[in-house]
Amino acid sequence: MIHPRASTVPRPVWLLFLAYTLASLAHFVHNAEFIAFYPGMPVWITRETVYQAWGVIAGVGVLGLGLRYLGWPVLGALVIAAYGALGLDGLAHYTLGLCSEHTWLANLTIWAEAISGAALAIVAVVWAWAQRPARRKRPRS
Repeated sequence: MIHPRASTVPRPVWLLFLAYTLASLAHFVHNAEFIAFYPGMPVWITRETVYQAWGVIAGVGVLGLGLRYLGWPVLGALVIAAYGALGLDGLAHYTLGLCSEHTWLANLTIWAEAISGAALAIVAVVWAWAQRPARRKRPRS
């Protein structure tokens, strides 16, 4: 049986989860459809591999929610935090080309994904900390 408290996700976490998921999707769609315009992209990264990568990343978020619903609240929250932290990977674009070498829309999607992902990661870690089991006090001898 699923514990009712374990399956609930606070509204701020849901909102950040949704914001990050949409920002991440927007960035990956832009990346996939305009891959030729991203400076310095390796030739092995194709439209298809970009969409596959997003599917794997989104799967991490789904896994985190699933763990929550299966009664693993702390682990689920930590996996959701990891999901958000994956949004910081978009900043790696700037190792291949300067900000000024990217289009304004590429920069917008990169930063939206990074900021919303970081916010989700921070809030999810705080949420995980709040969900941890209470420590039992040892009797003094």
